[in-house]
Amino acid sequence: MAASGVRTRARSLPGPEPTPAAAPLPMAPIDARAPIPPQIYERLRRAITTLAMTPAQSLSEQDLARQFGVSRTPVREAIIRLQDEGLIDVWPQRGSFVAPIRLRDVEEAQFIREALEVAVIRKLAAMPGAAGLATLRANLRLQDRAVRLRDRAGFFELDEAFHRSLCEAAGLPKSWRLIQSVKLQMDRVRHLSLPREGHLECILKQHRDVVEAVAAKHPQRAALAMTAHLQEILRTLRHLGAERPDLFEA
Repeated sequence: MAASGVRTRARSLPGPEPTPAAAPLPMAPIDARAPIPPQIYERLRRAITTLAMTPAQSLSEQDLARQFGVSRTPVREAIIRLQDEGLIDVWPQRGSFVAPIRLRDVEEAQFIREALEVAVIRKLAAMPGAAGLATLRANLRLQDRAVRLRDRAGFFELDEAFHRSLCEAAGLPKSWRLIQSVKLQMDRVRHLSLPREGHLECILKQHRDVVEAVAAKHPQRAALAMTAHLQEILRTLRHLGAERPDLFEA
């Protein structure tokens, strides 16, 4: 049954039949000294965006509460928040399920992210001095190491740090927080694309192109490099949608 207080949809669940709740995933224990709902939200969000929990997988409030050692109330609050963000679907008489990766949501998130980050990179490339360049180049060296070691999880975190550093160097840290709030569906596609042959090398080269344009103080070149980089996910999306249609919804 749908949780009390969680909005439900009136139509039947599209796509594949819901899969049963999987065995409990290994998650960091809850810190009772800190607010509990945000911790549960963060652990579930990460499990969904990394595809440790896959589309159509069922979610039991009771089982999650037992796993985290908490009451059902903070679990319900986390599910409501994840539903608002499009990562969980709640259906009348059926329950809560990990949402499919909705193509329209990925495309809209990409549109918003491109608009923001291209503006950020234009501003950064036009700024005097070498704001953030040392940090960005150090990050690129770590990315190169992660590629050589095939450390996909490490590369993903460095990718996040790279884009955050761009916003911070431009004096626009709130821009990154806004980008983070809209790109959750993009992150699922990004995690899914990490094992693809040559993908990490492609992203690293695009990051280098962005930094080189910033270092050259060439705003237009930097904007073009960032646009090409952020549109890569749309090309990847077409391939992944054909390869794994069970994970996607138009």
